[in-house]
Amino acid sequence: MLLQFEARAMHARRGGRKFRRKRTRDESDSTYPGALNAMDEPNAPLLTINTGSSSLKTAVYRLGEAEHCLVTAEAKQIGLPMGRIRIEDGAGEVLQERDERLPDHAAALGRVLAWLKTHRQMHALAGVGHRIVHGGRNHDAPQWINQALLEDLHALVPLAPEHLPQAIGAIEKVKEMLGDVPQAACFDTSFHSTLPRCARLLPLPRAMADGGIVRYGFHGLSYEYLVGELRKADPKHAGGRAVLAHLGNGASMAAVLRGRSIDTSMGFTPAGGLVMGTRTGDVDPGVLVYLLNQKGYTPESLNRLVNQESGMLGISSQTPDMRELLGASERDPAAAEAVEIFCYQARKFLGAYAAALGGLDNLVFTGGIGERASFVRERICAGLDFLGIRLSPKRNAEHAEVISTNESRVTVRVIETEEDLMIARHTHQLLTSKE
Repeated sequence: MLLQFEARAMHARRGGRKFRRKRTRDESDSTYPGALNAMDEPNAPLLTINTGSSSLKTAVYRLGEAEHCLVTAEAKQIGLPMGRIRIEDGAGEVLQERDERLPDHAAALGRVLAWLKTHRQMHALAGVGHRIVHGGRNHDAPQWINQALLEDLHALVPLAPEHLPQAIGAIEKVKEMLGDVPQAACFDTSFHSTLPRCARLLPLPRAMADGGIVRYGFHGLSYEYLVGELRKADPKHAGGRAVLAHLGNGASMAAVLRGRSIDTSMGFTPAGGLVMGTRTGDVDPGVLVYLLNQKGYTPESLNRLVNQESGMLGISSQTPDMRELLGASERDPAAAEAVEIFCYQARKFLGAYAAALGGLDNLVFTGGIGERASFVRERICAGLDFLGIRLSPKRNAEHAEVISTNESRVTVRVIETEEDLMIARHTHQLLTSKE
């Protein structure tokens, strides 16, 4: 098996990339005490914070007529014996890279904030935007963080136990180190607030839906960015039928019609849908009942099984990392099986969403796997000529922006997602909105 997992050029992080798209007014605009007026300091820097289960990404942006990324920082292997912090400037030059123990996300963020303050990156900071994985049923648009919202987020922790505690810890750490700087919550579930009722409802007693047990969907900030990029790249068809595939350690797909989500693979929590690095994705609920009743599992151990011990890690018995699985697949049948199951499930969801959309105009791959694993893209699209999908082997191997052939009825694209930029945009919109 040929491994095609090269890192694409991080064009959004290089050369102070400028964006000249016209800003639009967010319908969810709200105000915060001390928020900037559009005529005050529209170019003041913004900090974005994106917490993962074992990683943390931060960036400093300056937004106005153009959009600039000034610096990025990433902390990895948080909670392991040794972590790593890497800081780059907007042109991609490494400013600092070192290994150190990062016991939790708050500690990792504290190290990054201390560096940024020392190097004057926090001067006149206008606001901080956070990616919040789950907004529940009451939060479907970006908003300022206050005590009431923090209490809501604490109540939502059982719905995203691998993500929300870290995000809450980051909010509290910012408050501790930066004082009263305005902080905004940008919800991954917001993009999917347009789901029709038939896609949102789960096949459970109606009273449970009334209590908020419904499909929410995730990766919304990523999908929102992709929709904007599609409109820029292909205005004629961007308003049509698209399947967006965010494939990484966490993986999902969304069916998008005229820029609005009509279905998505993740559900009530980020554990549903496609098989992922360590998460099960969809699994017969009877299996979980059986494990509870017959195999001595507790709710805690079952949660650990579903979110941390399953997926490609569980199938391969060695690693959740697609790069490693692809490298081992020729000699290890279990690794090859994990890759094949991942591609097979993605192909099934793609076919299902093409049916839900009544056809397909665009297919977009993003995320670490979607952007860099040409073999995975090839396997997902294999045999889908009947949907109008035909890949160009050369373009796919080169990770081109368009990897379909000229004759393909469906345009297949690879777009590097920019969740952090979406966070910055939403925070800027809140800051510049009129009272």
